[in-house]
Amino acid sequence: MAGSKSADRSGAPLFGAAAVSLAGLAVLPLSDLGALSLQMTQHLVLMNVAAPVTAALLASRAPQFGSAALWLVALAQLLLLWAWHLPALQQAVAASGPLQASLLVLLSAAALAFWLAVAAAERANAWRAVAGLLATGKFSCLLGALLIFAPRDLYQLPELALAFCSSGPSSLADQQFAGLLMVTACPLSYLVAGVTVAARLLARLSDGPERHVAGAR
Repeated sequence: MAGSKSADRSGAPLFGAAAVSLAGLAVLPLSDLGALSLQMTQHLVLMNVAAPVTAALLASRAPQFGSAALWLVALAQLLLLWAWHLPALQQAVAASGPLQASLLVLLSAAALAFWLAVAAAERANAWRAVAGLLATGKFSCLLGALLIFAPRDLYQLPELALAFCSSGPSSLADQQFAGLLMVTACPLSYLVAGVTVAARLLARLSDGPERHVAGAR
């Protein structure tokens, strides 16, 4: 019973991060999204909503991660995310639904591994969970800023083959909106999770001496 309550509490930061991202995405006029902003929405739903929720549900049954695992999966997630946004790769897969789906599955798997590693580090009272969340949020924000401040449309994408609503070709305005989505949803979700994890770790530290004294009595 106590183990179940502990698992539920350890999933709270992940649910919180997902809730923040979902609240931001819920107000989007999806029918007006261009090719790039539509694809960014797909990424955010999978990596910042579906992945943390799934990780929270699996946290109690997830394998233990070593001390370096969080940094490895965080690096893998960031490398995949940045590679996905290379213009050459975007243009190569824009017309192929299977290729887009495969890359989305790969991104989702990397994000799930990252959030599971965060949950494992938080259970181990490791501050690397907070550092991993903040570092990931910073580099995601940097990518979004590059999309916002680029002086021209870097992608020139046609309509996407894998689209759940209507989308037009990419444009500079579409690229800027995609960057705005990233710098809003990604840092917020990672920041909320990081602050929640930090607060829980501090609470455990403050409770530690009291529990020790109570046990001695």
